[in-house]
Amino acid sequence: MTTINPMNFRRREILAGAGVLALSAVTLPPRAAGASTLQDRRPPKADRRFTSKAVEAEIARVKAKIRDPELGWLFENCYPNTLDTTVKMGEVDGKPDAFVITGDINALWLRDSSAQLQTYVHLTPQDTDLRRLFCGLIQRQARCILIDPYANAYMEDPNARSSLPAISDKTQMKPGVAERKWEIDSLCYTMRLAHSYWTATKDKTPFDALWAKGAALAVATLREQQRKDGPGPYQFQRVDKSPTETLMFGGFGAPTRKVGLIHSGFRPSDDACLYPFLIPSNLFAVSALRMLAQVHNEARGDAAAAQDCAALAAEVETALRAYGQMDDGQGGKVWAFEVDGYGNAIFMDDANVPSLSGLPLLGAADRRDPLWQRTAALAWSQRNPYFFSGSAAQGIGGPHVGMDMIWPMSIITRALNSDDDATIRQCLTWLKGSHGGTGFMHESFHKDNPANYTRPWFSWANGLFGDLILDLERRKPHLLR
Repeated sequence: MTTINPMNFRRREILAGAGVLALSAVTLPPRAAGASTLQDRRPPKADRRFTSKAVEAEIARVKAKIRDPELGWLFENCYPNTLDTTVKMGEVDGKPDAFVITGDINALWLRDSSAQLQTYVHLTPQDTDLRRLFCGLIQRQARCILIDPYANAYMEDPNARSSLPAISDKTQMKPGVAERKWEIDSLCYTMRLAHSYWTATKDKTPFDALWAKGAALAVATLREQQRKDGPGPYQFQRVDKSPTETLMFGGFGAPTRKVGLIHSGFRPSDDACLYPFLIPSNLFAVSALRMLAQVHNEARGDAAAAQDCAALAAEVETALRAYGQMDDGQGGKVWAFEVDGYGNAIFMDDANVPSLSGLPLLGAADRRDPLWQRTAALAWSQRNPYFFSGSAAQGIGGPHVGMDMIWPMSIITRALNSDDDATIRQCLTWLKGSHGGTGFMHESFHKDNPANYTRPWFSWANGLFGDLILDLERRKPHLLR
């Protein structure tokens, strides 16, 4: 039976008590007795939520190039996991609608749903059904933003009240909102998904007036959270023993000097920020706003909306250069993790992307940039309090599930950003050893014991692992052979 890390038990117990664990939503195969059996871990075909012929062909094509049976088995299990288990298709006003849950929590996160589909975007030109899924999610996300741009997670029914304990949070909980933790990256991920789909297909279908209204509100919200003219409308407090679940000073967060950076209440991990200027998310905002500007220009011919995006991106970029860096202790500069604009900063990294380590994955940094390289090297070291090294693996975790718990996402990120064959091989070895016999990636696992893991069903990590294998097939096929 899966061992639950004690520091994460409180969260999982609360979610289970609220009736939001959705493991019964699909038929999952029983846990593997061991990797040596390599039994198919996918749901039976009749129980799969969504099937794409292009994705199935991609699985067969790439798996045939993988010599290691266990690595091929993991790819075949993980890559289609989002489609197999998390998608619910429908229609709204005659247009496709897609509700995509995270896995074992029955709600749609803007960040997770975007990242979960991202791995399939290169196949959309080949598959009408897959394009319909992307259109459905892009439209669903626009409607979610119009319900409340400050929410991070949403209910399937826009009129339903949250089934999570978030319903008792001290904030403005609206119908349709599952949780209302303000995170910059939530809105940025929707911009990136729209751009990726447009770039791959040149299909204007999802980019209608509804989408444009949602996109405009997203940009306005990012600007509002620069807080130049006061604290803004967002407040959040939660009655919880963990300080990572709430914001200080009446729910507005720690004080800041208003310098043009965007405030974030919470990190991509859903943990509260110590200092409200979360640098990885501000860097992501710059790249995402420029992606959105391109969609406005090309898909809608809306030069004014594109200019609005570009202007905010330029302002935040200027502020990042002035306030987003710190000394590395060795005479150089690195990106800080969080700052307050007064000169105070913390250095750490969290496995959830956008992380400092994961910036190139989002187009928010260049892998060849010396500033980013110094930052990533420092994050993969003892300077980062959430870098863990054990007998099972090395990797980065975060406060969300506690000490000594490595997130496979951080190992995948390291491999995706590396050009060194030995580093990538080591990451693949760690990942193969992390699944605890299940054939899937997890939220986290103990640095000394992969059988001690959190979240048996976490589709974002599964999709990112699929991304890694596809990347290696294109970039370093000899490592798979």
